Amino acid sequence: MGMRSNINTADRVVKRLEIYAETLLPTSHGDFRCIVFEDPENLEHVALIKGDIADQEAVLCRVHSQCLTSEVFGSQKCDCKQQLDSALDAIQKSKLGVLLYLRQEGRGIGLGNKIKAYALQEKGLDTVDANEALGLPVDAREYSLAVQMLRLLGVQSVQLMTNNPLKLKALEAAGIRVSRKKLDTPEISEQAAHYVRVKQKRLGHLGT
Repeated sequence: MGMRSNINTADRVVKRLEIYAETLLPTSHGDFRCIVFEDPENLEHVALIKGDIADQEAVLCRVHSQCLTSEVFGSQKCDCKQQLDSALDAIQKSKLGVLLYLRQEGRGIGLGNKIKAYALQEKGLDTVDANEALGLPVDAREYSLAVQMLRLLGVQSVQLMTNNPLKLKALEAAGIRVSRKKLDTPEISEQAAHYVRVKQKRLGHLGT
């Protein structure tokens, strides 16, 4: 099947972001400048920045959506933590880049609904069918937040580490010049590999 999505970023009301806080953040991947942005719904989104990215071209960039189950609890059902770690390592190595961490759990449907979808997956549904069985969008994320963050940071052009063509199109549609860069990830569990294959087959995600 071709790519399926309920996203139409052009029809979304743009949420206005404001910079709320900033500090230096030492991490296991290296030292980053951490900026917290707050949206009108009081959700906080984060940029982790390496180097002076303002007015730079082809800035290495990862737009990453929150995944509590993987990143905190070590869930084997997806490869989100591996993608996050690999992106931070790549940015640290390049000495110039930014990771945008968006509060869009479960491809935008929220933590509780993601767990409901997981329960349906235990009964044999895949990640697409499970969301639809719950009457939810297959992918409810939107990327105007990422665009605003890049604008506020002075970034006009990025090398985007992604396998999701919707991210590429959303940034391009907003006037951000984008080239895709493959994100190398370590070996993942068979459950996560199955999840990745479903996204490639049913959502049009690109190979890594």
